[in-house]
Amino acid sequence: MNVRLSAPWTDARGTVWAPGDTVEVDAVTLAALEEQGMVETPDGQGEGPDQGNTTTTSTTKPTDPQKIGPGPGAPPKDEPGD
Repeated sequence: MNVRLSAPWTDARGTVWAPGDTVEVDAVTLAALEEQGMVETPDGQGEGPDQGNTTTTSTTKPTDPQKIGPGPGAPPKDEPGD
């Protein structure tokens, strides 16, 4: 997958990439770059060829594992004794 960097990055081979460079990365590397806020917009996900200077920032908080549930479409929980 090709991504555009919003910050300088050195890949596993030691190649230094500048902000604005487009690099090909695998899914694991992409996830790591996105987590660090180093990816602008993946190719093919913008509204046009010129996206200008955009950056990705994350304002989400970690989810408390005790608040994670099966979701609204899940079957009802079995009651004890059924």
